[in-house]
Amino acid sequence: MKKEDFLNKLGVRIREIRKEKSITQTQLAHSIGKDQQSIQRLEAGKINPTLYYLFEISEGLGISLERIIINMDK
Repeated sequence: MKKEDFLNKLGVRIREIRKEKSITQTQLAHSIGKDQQSIQRLEAGKINPTLYYLFEISEGLGISLERIIINMDK
């Protein structure tokens, strides 16, 4: 899988989980000390997040890091 495709799928996965939890980008960003634009870029596949950033996202969403990674294509 190309890097671009992976980052797009990751962003879609995070967006799906965030919406499933009825959390806005702004709320998620605030909960982890980031700005809304950072979450927007992540969900658009425009950035390559660090593992720690993904951990912060999982904490903000109240889920395990594994839930983001496993079944990303679903």
